[in-house]
Amino acid sequence: MGMPSVFVRLSLCNLYCKWCDTDYTWNWEGTPFEHVNDENPGYQKFHKKDMILEIGAEELASMIRYYDCKNLVLTGGEPLLQQRELLKTVQLLKAFDRNYRIEIETNGTQVPVLAFDSLVDQYNVSPKLSNAGIEVRFRERPKAMTFFARHPRAFFKFVVSSPFDLEEVDQLMETYSIPPQRMYLMPEGTLADTLEEKQLWLTEACKERGVNFTTRLHVLLYGDRRGV
Repeated sequence: MGMPSVFVRLSLCNLYCKWCDTDYTWNWEGTPFEHVNDENPGYQKFHKKDMILEIGAEELASMIRYYDCKNLVLTGGEPLLQQRELLKTVQLLKAFDRNYRIEIETNGTQVPVLAFDSLVDQYNVSPKLSNAGIEVRFRERPKAMTFFARHPRAFFKFVVSSPFDLEEVDQLMETYSIPPQRMYLMPEGTLADTLEEKQLWLTEACKERGVNFTTRLHVLLYGDRRGV
C-alpha cells in the first residue's frame, strides 16, 4: 500500500463475490450471479465484448514500459487464469530491465506453473470467506492454499465484513498454517466511512492475533471510482 505501481487489470474470474468492486470483469449478461449492486436503480450485468480488450504480449509490455515505474501489479478478475499468456509479457519486461518487480493479486484457487512462478516477486493472496456468497468448494482449494501458505513470497489478505468473519479467518489460518507475519486483515467496503468504522474493531482483532492490518487506500483517496 502506498507503493507507486502500474496496474494491469485482467478480465475473467472463476469466482463471483457478491460485494466485488470490479464486477465488470466477470458479471456478464445471462449469468445467474447475485451482486450487491442489483439493488441500485439502473444497474445491469455487463456485456462481455464491451469489457474486454485483447492485446498481444509485446503490445502489453510496451504499454507497461511507457510508465517510469518498475513495480507491476497484475490483478483481475483472476490473473492466474491467464498465466501462460502473461508469461511472455513478464519475460519481455524482465529482459528489458531486471529491476521490474512483479506482483500477482489472486484469489488463491489457482496454482502457478513453475515457469511463471519463477518470475513472480510477490503474491497477494486474497482467499474468499463466506461473506462473498460463494460455495466453499469453489472458493477454497486446498492444493492452491497449501502452495501459497508454504510459499515465502506469498502474503495473505482476508477481506472482513463483520466480527463474525474472524472465526473463519482463524480456522483457515490454523488449517493451512499461514504464518502471521505474512497475513493481513482488511475491512470490506467501498465508502470511506464504512472503512473507518470497521477498522476500529478490526485493528484490535489484528493485535490479538499478531497479524497485520491494511486498508483500502484507493477508496480513501478517490472513492469507488475507476480509472484513477
